Amino acid sequence: MRTTNRERTDMRTTNRECTDPQKGVRTRSACVRTTNRPTTAKNSVGSALAHGFAYLAEAGIPSPRLDAEVLLAHVLQWNRARLYARPEFELSEPQWAAFLNAVQRRSRHEPVPYIVGHREFYGLDFLVDRRVLIPRPETELLVVKALEINARQQPGKGRPLLVDVGTGSGILAVSLAVNLPGATVYATDTSPDALAVAAANAARHGVDGRVHLLRGDLLQPLPERVHIIVANLPYIPSGRLPTLDPDVVEYEPLGALDGGPDGLQPIRHLLAQAGERLLPEGTILLEIDAEQGPHSMELARRHYPQAQVELYPDDAGLDRMIRIRT
Repeated sequence: MRTTNRERTDMRTTNRECTDPQKGVRTRSACVRTTNRPTTAKNSVGSALAHGFAYLAEAGIPSPRLDAEVLLAHVLQWNRARLYARPEFELSEPQWAAFLNAVQRRSRHEPVPYIVGHREFYGLDFLVDRRVLIPRPETELLVVKALEINARQQPGKGRPLLVDVGTGSGILAVSLAVNLPGATVYATDTSPDALAVAAANAARHGVDGRVHLLRGDLLQPLPERVHIIVANLPYIPSGRLPTLDPDVVEYEPLGALDGGPDGLQPIRHLLAQAGERLLPEGTILLEIDAEQGPHSMELARRHYPQAQVELYPDDAGLDRMIRIRT
C-alpha cells in the first residue's frame, strides 16, 4: 500500500518523538503522549473516542470511556447520545486539538468538572473551577432536608431566612433560593475567590437579588438571626488528606477539606456560634464524614442539651448529616 507524503512525514515525526537519545525507544505510554493523533485515521468522533479511551485507560483513570465521552461532548457542545449517533462526524483541527488537550489534562487526574468548567447539583448546572470544591451528590441531602423543614414548619410565614455557611461555589445557597422563591438566603465564606464563583452561580440562576454573599468566618458576618443554618464545612481529618485520591488532593482546595486533627474543628466553632444566630425553634443541618456520626451528635448535644438531634444516612447508607432542632 502506498503512503502519501504527509503520512510519511507524520510517521517520521512520530518515530522521532518516541525516541529518547539516551534510553532508546520510549515506552508505549510515552509514545501515546507525544503522538497528536492516529496518522492514517480521519479525525472522526469514533476515532476520537477510541483514542481518548485508550489514552485514559493507560493512564489508570477509573472511568476512561465515560470521561472520554464527556470531554468530547463538551468540545463539540453535544450530548453524549449524539456521539454514538454521529460516529463518522469529522472534528475540525481546533476541535481535535481541544479534545487532545482535555484528555491529557484528565490523564494527569485533573477532575472532569474542572476541565469542562461546570457540574450538575440538585438538577441545576453550576460553574466550578479550582477555587472551589466540586459538588458531591451526597450534599444534596442538605437541600432535601431544608426544603422538607420549610414545607412542614413554614418558618417566617413562608418567607424563611436561611444561611449557607462556607458556601464555596454557592451550590447550597443557590439551590435553596431557586426552590424557595420567598426565601432570603445568606452565604458566608472566608475566601474571596470562592465568593466570586458563588456570585457567578447566583447570577447564572437568577437569584443574585436574594442570595447575599458575606465574607467572614462562619456566622460572624450574619446580619440577622435565621430560621435554618446549613453547612458543608471542611471535615476531613488532617492526617487523612494525603491518602485521598489524586483527583482530590492534587487539585481541589485543601482549605475546604481540612477539618483539623479529628475533622470536627470547624463544626465545633460553628456550634459555639449558632445558638445566638438562630431564631426560636431554628434548625441546624450539618454534613459530616461517614465516620463522625456519634462524635458529631455528642458535640451537638453538648452545645444544645435540650435540642432534638438526629443522624441521617446518604443514599449509600453512610452517616452523612446531623439535624439539630433547637
